Amino acid sequence: MTTLLVLLLIPFAGGLLAWAAGRARPDLARWTALAATAAGLVFSVIVWIQSAHVHQLGADLWMAQVNWAWIPQLGIRFHLAMDGLSLLMIVLTYFLGVAGVLASWTGITERVPFFHFNLLWVLAGVVGVFLALDLFLFYFFWELMLVPMYFLIGIWGHENRTYAAIKFFIFTQAGGLLMLLSILGLAFAHRAATGTLTFDYMELVGTPLGPVSGMLLMLGFFIAFAIKLPAFPLHTWLPDAHTEAPTAGSLILAGLLLKTGAYGMLRFAVPLFPDAAARFAPVAMAIGAAGILYGAVLAFAQTDLKRMVAYTSVSHLGFVLLGVFAWNPIALEGVVMQMIAHGLSTGGLFVLVGFLYERLHTRDMSRMGDLWSVVPRMGGFAMFLAMASLGLPGLANFVAEFLVLLGSYRANAAITIVATVGLVLATIYSLWLMQKVFHGRPAETWKVPDLRLREAAVLLALVVVLVWLGFFPRPVLDTARPALDGLHQLASVVTLTGGR
Repeated sequence: MTTLLVLLLIPFAGGLLAWAAGRARPDLARWTALAATAAGLVFSVIVWIQSAHVHQLGADLWMAQVNWAWIPQLGIRFHLAMDGLSLLMIVLTYFLGVAGVLASWTGITERVPFFHFNLLWVLAGVVGVFLALDLFLFYFFWELMLVPMYFLIGIWGHENRTYAAIKFFIFTQAGGLLMLLSILGLAFAHRAATGTLTFDYMELVGTPLGPVSGMLLMLGFFIAFAIKLPAFPLHTWLPDAHTEAPTAGSLILAGLLLKTGAYGMLRFAVPLFPDAAARFAPVAMAIGAAGILYGAVLAFAQTDLKRMVAYTSVSHLGFVLLGVFAWNPIALEGVVMQMIAHGLSTGGLFVLVGFLYERLHTRDMSRMGDLWSVVPRMGGFAMFLAMASLGLPGLANFVAEFLVLLGSYRANAAITIVATVGLVLATIYSLWLMQKVFHGRPAETWKVPDLRLREAAVLLALVVVLVWLGFFPRPVLDTARPALDGLHQLASVVTLTGGR
């Protein structure tokens, strides 16, 4: 119980302290935010190490739980629980939180205390999403993420920040409202069947639903999670939000907020509505494959460097949708690896783009060229992250995409074959990025400093983890496997697609 409360309260308290301390001196806000995220990272890693020997973390045996009455008249409880999947996502949250604070150390010069308050409260909402097992509480944290991210984009973003922030708010709020309607519909259906009004996840699993009502309720969850993922064609808010967000905002958006959509698919959409998910699986997998190809083609067509990286997210996270609805153990393990690998590699690319923008004050690739000779350390990191993005063997992204494709091939060979074309396209746009920005004929003469020690440390940390997981993914897979087995058992009443 104490473990969950500490993990949840660290970013809440850290945000308030950073805001208060920063009023006296802006640097104190930075150091307070760094201390809070670092404390969360250390604590979550300790929990991970201590839980390494636990192998029975299924649906009814959690590593830790908090289950208190909150609004008993409505059947709402303050129910938090953590299994291996939640733990991995929380470690990723605090790791990228530290990277976000360090990446913004000199880039944020206005309203510094309020910036770090919003940054930490986004992390608090993300941690809450990964821990909540009461659906009303989950919705509360889901909406909590929205407000501070809106401020991060709208206040500290670039030229069109207001438009991007409003578009982000409208899309995610619309999806959240659909999910709320589905949560209420599921709770009322459960009350009609049992006479008990509850929003508890474990009690709602297995609620009897008709084919029409089950499909409609599942689609409410699916659309909300697909918007946040984002899945084609509900992705249109993402390029604008990424392009206009500050560096830390893009890092947290790509590395964490998008993963809440993937987590929602795994934890809620399929286990709560297995029959509807079974019937919808071919459509969802087709949407995933379409997103892989669409995102890759649009990435290659961009001239804005940050917008190009944003479209790669649409492509890479199509593999998540493909793997979730393949719903077999291999594909699900690949989904978890993809959630982590994408957060590290694409998050690193956004950090790198932010460092470049601080120096060049432009994201236009047509104005760049031959930057390797000017900033060779930055070019080296860019080359590594581009190779990770295209799925080079030996890096975490390769393990993730290989597992997803292997598992989805068993579910639907035709769709998987189409999706593999995305790997070829990823190679093209990754090499195109390196050629346009760091090689080729320079459009202008640039004289800017290379990476500083702090900047290099941030990128090096991301690189080290990508290499570690590429050669030794077992710690992640062993931690996630019991949780995934539990989720698989919850939805095992039907087979999602034929042939498995």
